Amino acid sequence: MSTGSCLCGAVSYLVRGPLFPVVACHCTQCRKSSGHFAALTSAARELVLISGEVTWYPSSEIANRGFCATCGSSLFWDGPGPDLSIHAGTLDDSEDAELIGHIFCAEKGAYYEITDDLPCLEYNEAE
Repeated sequence: MSTGSCLCGAVSYLVRGPLFPVVACHCTQCRKSSGHFAALTSAARELVLISGEVTWYPSSEIANRGFCATCGSSLFWDGPGPDLSIHAGTLDDSEDAELIGHIFCAEKGAYYEITDDLPCLEYNEAE
């Protein structure tokens, strides 16, 4: 099990199962909503119990972004499929989390370079 919360603690969550590895998303929407690229893990939606009020923003025709209306913390990305993406930085204990690659590298900001040796997909080829 894993737990996490927003900066002010108004929203918290419990994941009653395994988390998927972390992927860094460099798409324009993730950069604008988080202030940089976003590092996200995910879990089966039915295993994530959320406490507190999440504000959901429909950021595209296929996905919503969940954040805390009090402190503004980006918490979730909810798109098609059975999993809910969770911003890895909101985990209370990320000791077992592992970054396995990058997606939407074609949209990365010009102000930084991706310097690790992890896979870097131009877009999200899983979609």
